[in-house]
Amino acid sequence: MALVKLIEIAHGRSGDKGNASNVGIIARHPDVYPFLLKNLTADVVKEHMKNVCKGKVDRFELPNIGALNFILHDSLGGGGTVSLKLDAQGKTHAMLLLRMEIEVPDEILDKVRNQVEWGKEFE
Repeated sequence: MALVKLIEIAHGRSGDKGNASNVGIIARHPDVYPFLLKNLTADVVKEHMKNVCKGKVDRFELPNIGALNFILHDSLGGGGTVSLKLDAQGKTHAMLLLRMEIEVPDEILDKVRNQVEWGKEFE
């Protein structure tokens, strides 16, 4: 096991949905997805994003693309047109989540680090 940042095994994108931010986390290898299902829960995300997200966190599973989608309710200070936040659209929320440290088995890290064609396994 190694303590690494989530970005080593996943990548992500985020944006706004009114007063909620939408954060997608995508596995870098097919074997990462089951690990994310088990370990990247809505509660874990809520705890990591507690300074940003004032509401609940919903998680949606997208197994066909090896991804998880999180909705962080009440995280944008009212939304893009009324918020006084510097990031009123939540564009930095994926990167904030990807900086979370997580314990990952060595065999999963080795697969991610040694793959040549990322994403080919999902075809």
